[in-house]
Amino acid sequence: MKTARRVVITGIGTINAIGNNIEEYFANLEKGVSGCAEITLFDATNFKTRIACEVKNYDWTAHFDRKEVRKFDRFSQFAMVAATEAIESAKFDFDTLNKERVGVVWSSGIGGVQSFHDEVMGWANGDGIPRFSPFFVPRLITDIAAGHISIKYGFMGPNYSVTSACASSNNAMIDAMNLIRWGKADVMVTGGSEAPITIDAVGGFSSMRALSTRNDDPAHASRPFDVGRDGFVIAEGAGAFVFEEYEHAKARGAKIYCEVAGGGMSADAHHMTAPHPEGKGAIISMREALEDAEMSVEDIDYLNTHGTSTPLGDIAEITAIKALFGDHAYKMNISSTKSMTGHLLGATAAVEALACVMAIDRGIVPPTINVEELDPQIDDKLNLTLGEAQHREVRATMSNTFGFGGHNSTIVFRKI
Repeated sequence: MKTARRVVITGIGTINAIGNNIEEYFANLEKGVSGCAEITLFDATNFKTRIACEVKNYDWTAHFDRKEVRKFDRFSQFAMVAATEAIESAKFDFDTLNKERVGVVWSSGIGGVQSFHDEVMGWANGDGIPRFSPFFVPRLITDIAAGHISIKYGFMGPNYSVTSACASSNNAMIDAMNLIRWGKADVMVTGGSEAPITIDAVGGFSSMRALSTRNDDPAHASRPFDVGRDGFVIAEGAGAFVFEEYEHAKARGAKIYCEVAGGGMSADAHHMTAPHPEGKGAIISMREALEDAEMSVEDIDYLNTHGTSTPLGDIAEITAIKALFGDHAYKMNISSTKSMTGHLLGATAAVEALACVMAIDRGIVPPTINVEELDPQIDDKLNLTLGEAQHREVRATMSNTFGFGGHNSTIVFRKI
């Protein structure tokens, strides 16, 4: 039975390749700025892929002291930066907030991969005596970001992490929504973070031929729906939200960005890395999200696609959208913001959900950039919001994310 408790967004935060905070991110989304450039975090000279969407001008000393930062892998640093912005933007009175009713559900696809690399290489290059850091395991595990957020603020409600590859953040947000719906919490901090621009992760994805090798033109490397797309651009960063029970938010006079209306999840049950060619799992996920929100396809004005810029993935998702939405697919805006931010793996859904919030709150639909020649297998009558942002009233949005293993997750937001 569906509960009457409604869930709204009262806080937002981010750090990613095109913005170190919300206002910078939203401004660059609207302008269609690419965050892709040559890799600087390690020497990628001998790699097939030498480009990525790194966070720009990041200075950890602005957020952490030297003793504290030893506890944080880069993915946890990003989590703390984004979550802090979101929590501060929610403007809580911490003297009256019941912290036992505030929880954290966070996500990461691979967690502290750089910490793992550093410790193993330290062992391999050492004298055979094990000298591992006592912070090695805590820096590595994906759930630690949720723990750090709760420790900083004293939040004692439900606290855990979700890992479902590139679907992770949507799964985390859906869980956070449901915990509030079910009365297990009044406020949830949720989102995701990732720091995968490492020798190991780039090398692994490159060996799968999953990454773009457009090294001579990084700004145009992420090109969803384009006939010349050759793989995704790996990215880092975080997106964070404060989800809050509607009456709780109203009672304290909080700014409400939009409502978290519903979520859907499914499995392709098809292949380890490739999507179902007919998008069957994606159709189920989107349909379940609409049913959970008690909405119809006609209610959606903007759909943020998974849109990774991979040859198979983009076609499968568009096939699914057309199958589910029918004629309405031609009446709504569709775009892939990965064309600007790159693919943040487990954090990607959170950063893309922020684009959906922007669309509803500010009436700005972010564009799909870098489409020079549309793939002939993709319907050119669809409004893929090519090249430039579009300004319009957006009543409701849908955001898709799909992960290796056939994980699909979809979340729906609407104006309140």
